[in-house]
Amino acid sequence: MDSEKKLEATAAEILALLEDKKYIKARELLLLNNEVDIAEVLEETIGELGVEKAVILFRILPKDVSVEVFSYLPIDDQIKIINVITDKEIEFIIQELSFDDMIDVLDELPANLVDKILEKTPKEERKQINTFLNYPDNCAGTLMTPEYISLRKEMSVAEALAYIKKEGMDSETIYTCYVKEHGRKLQGIISLRKLVVSDSDQKIADLMLEDFVSVHVNDDKEEVAEVFKRYGFLAIPVVDRENRLVGIITVDDILEVIEEETTEDFERMAGVMDSSDQEYLDISVWKHVRNRLPWLFVLMCSYVITGGIIHRFEGMLSQVISLVAYMPMLMGTGGNSGSQSATLVIRGMALNEIALRDAGKVIWKEVRVSFVIGVVLSALNFARICWLDGQGPMIALTVCSAMIVIVMTAKAIGSMLPMLAKRVGIDPALMANPMIASISDMVAVITYFLLASFILGL
Repeated sequence: MDSEKKLEATAAEILALLEDKKYIKARELLLLNNEVDIAEVLEETIGELGVEKAVILFRILPKDVSVEVFSYLPIDDQIKIINVITDKEIEFIIQELSFDDMIDVLDELPANLVDKILEKTPKEERKQINTFLNYPDNCAGTLMTPEYISLRKEMSVAEALAYIKKEGMDSETIYTCYVKEHGRKLQGIISLRKLVVSDSDQKIADLMLEDFVSVHVNDDKEEVAEVFKRYGFLAIPVVDRENRLVGIITVDDILEVIEEETTEDFERMAGVMDSSDQEYLDISVWKHVRNRLPWLFVLMCSYVITGGIIHRFEGMLSQVISLVAYMPMLMGTGGNSGSQSATLVIRGMALNEIALRDAGKVIWKEVRVSFVIGVVLSALNFARICWLDGQGPMIALTVCSAMIVIVMTAKAIGSMLPMLAKRVGIDPALMANPMIASISDMVAVITYFLLASFILGL
């Protein structure tokens, strides 16, 4: 927390120095921080003073530092800087970035600018870049990098360590090395730890692990994220149909995928369509409207049905007007109960704690939980309705009986709808708070009026 406050104070001081055009002092103060914090200050500068001021700050940084800082900036801010700096500066940044970061940047640039950069790139590297740029957006190929340590099985440990020492600075990671045969087919993997603790004359063939986990270049990014979460890897090899090693994916790239996936689920659970990679404040008002309006319209239509049900029982309500006072409580409790169950089930499914075959176990658990909750809430409400509200015991019995049935029904709906959605191929996150609340409201109204008709004889 103290470091965050210190960085905020530093950013504010640097912004003031930029306003006063004291660029040398701003540079000195900036270089007291690491590259990640400098990137955060630059991001703050873009937001507060505009990209032109941020570029001044960016340009006064040492070249090697500026490239590192650039790699930590959000892609939107990277594009803003690229749109202001010169072509020569762009070429330098692109050439110095790690391969996967370079691909991410090139993928967002206009085609004419990409062509201009590729014209000055060596033929072999240009061919490799074009291959990576042509992978579908959501596949493993867009995440991987070709910068890895490749060993031969006939190497000795001493030769392998010497090779790592020579090539390690240009690799994304050195902690896992990959053993290939002719034709780039992946034969095994070996960790740096294994190499360091082994005798120098031992052969890689005797030490490498041949039973390894890999992903296919066209696998979905979310499936790759699941593999990382399951095994706790720092890196994973990516192969093609012939089991040829085409690249590796490192955990830092997967963390971004997990963040995107979580954000997408939250947005869908809130009824926001067409989720965007942009930050909240960068999205225009009309785009916010477009993202939110369709789902709100669908939910509004569902409440029209609820209104029709209430209209159908107007005669009953006119006879016992006190029933109206308890409708919001019952509808709200039903919606909240269903949302609780839906959230827990969706989370369990996302973490692979709950499978479709567990539907029976889930519903049985929710029935028991909801019964206890319904009875406790009903007992408390019975006392309140009779003693505080001064209503008769039959009114209290009607409301409390409805409470138990509504809570049990809502929790059953909340737990089963996400699983049903997954069964038919729909994202379970869509069956979250707004949808569950709408369905629970309809069920609550019907249950309440039917029980009132039976208990009160209306």
